[in-house]
Amino acid sequence: MNTSERRERILEYLKAAEQPLSATALAQRLSVSRQIIVGDVALLRASGEGITATPRGYVLERPRTGQVFTVACLHRGEDMERELTLMVDQGCTVENVIVEHPVYGQLTGPLDLSSRYDVAEFIRKVSEQSAKPLSDLTGGIHLHTLRCPGREAFQRVSAELEEAGFLAR
Repeated sequence: MNTSERRERILEYLKAAEQPLSATALAQRLSVSRQIIVGDVALLRASGEGITATPRGYVLERPRTGQVFTVACLHRGEDMERELTLMVDQGCTVENVIVEHPVYGQLTGPLDLSSRYDVAEFIRKVSEQSAKPLSDLTGGIHLHTLRCPGREAFQRVSAELEEAGFLAR
């Protein structure tokens, strides 16, 4: 299989996938190294393919339904799992986390978390890598972009975050 065919296969796998696919999983399927996949995906993205790297793997951008809202939060790193769970429990997808860095400006980390399972896997990966939340850079202040089925779901999220003391005011 040549390079062009391999990249087409990567796109086919991503189109058919119901969940994110890691570079390692794609590498195993295509019998190449993980680094080859990372390079292929970078070149596919540079050519205009809508591939997003999430903490759980690559996803192909798809049309999304629902309404988009932004919420400002403030909490300690150890409260991250509870915060994310409150959001997905109300039927919303946590698309990203955004912080305002004093030197780099706005930094955005894609999340694409829609369920408790997604949150648990994200927290597991953060723990395994001993990674710090982006919000540690800003004293716990951060934004989340949420995709919710409607305004009512966002209002439920806001109420839950307020009750937990996680809303930034």
